[in-house]
Amino acid sequence: MSFVKLTASTLAIAAASATAASARDQVQVAGSSTVLPYASIVAEAFGENFDFPTPVVESGGSSAGLKRFCEGVGENTIDIANASRKIKASEVEACAAAGVTDIVEVRIGYDGIVFASQIDGPDFDAFEPIDIFNALGAKVVVDGALVDNPYNQWADFNDTLPAANIAAFIPGTKHGTREVFEDKVLLAGCEATGAFELYLEAAEGDDEKAKTKAAEKACIAVRTDGKSVDIDGDYTETLASISSNKDGIGIFGLAFYENNTDTLNVATMSGVLPSTETIATGAYPVSRPLYFYIKKAHIGVIPGLKEFAEFFVADEIAGPDGPLSEYGLVSDPQLSATQAAVAAEDVLTN
Repeated sequence: MSFVKLTASTLAIAAASATAASARDQVQVAGSSTVLPYASIVAEAFGENFDFPTPVVESGGSSAGLKRFCEGVGENTIDIANASRKIKASEVEACAAAGVTDIVEVRIGYDGIVFASQIDGPDFDAFEPIDIFNALGAKVVVDGALVDNPYNQWADFNDTLPAANIAAFIPGTKHGTREVFEDKVLLAGCEATGAFELYLEAAEGDDEKAKTKAAEKACIAVRTDGKSVDIDGDYTETLASISSNKDGIGIFGLAFYENNTDTLNVATMSGVLPSTETIATGAYPVSRPLYFYIKKAHIGVIPGLKEFAEFFVADEIAGPDGPLSEYGLVSDPQLSATQAAVAAEDVLTN
């Protein structure tokens, strides 16, 4: 993607003093593979438009990035963690234990999780959460009872789906995408089939909260017979897996799909086609906000850190007419509030 040179005055961002003291002069970012392409675009434009080195942006998954972020404060630790989910309370606690006590949360916009297959493969055109659960759940409901998943083909439980072998490539557990997939698809499908109630009835003890948590955990467990494959790498690895399996279904962020429409076919979910428009209106059911987290202790120490963050959420970058929108990011209607929070260096309070 090409960029028109943007001036600092246009973005109302002041250049930092060249005397900022640090042994490291390059912003370091790691985390979500979903946020990776957006962060890379912004890093490239930042390097072109400011007198700071281009930030180094790495992937690895939301959980892995936040783990690195929470290793401590200092030039040997990263400055920003990208995440396709909110930081967990346990991660905030881990950060605090390592001395990372002030964290700035930045919501950059929204993305959707799509289900895509080979463009010339079986006609995987429409899914419901119940279909994904029946295909991938470790246990499913058959004749009113929970049994080990017996299904080999999609048509085994839904005759409107292709008689194709079940082969799903899903994000590994360190990816934020996995958690959204579990919550908005697997758990929703589990509830729709009645499996959740059966798990709840089977849960031991009198603590209703604990029983609910146990039932939810059981609902998101996936089969381990090879029909559901965790992908620990980024979306390019998922794409490669689909390319080598004509029956394969992969889970991607909308932006990645939109940049591979020549090879992928996308399915509707609950009758809604994923697009920037359906995500912006909330019509598409499998969408989520995207974030990055800044180590406040590094602001003013690592040259360009705050400037990079302000540049990332500027209207000209993250707004509806910016380059991130062209790549598939759904602009946040409350972007101005995010800009103000970054400018003020507001930190998480809990």
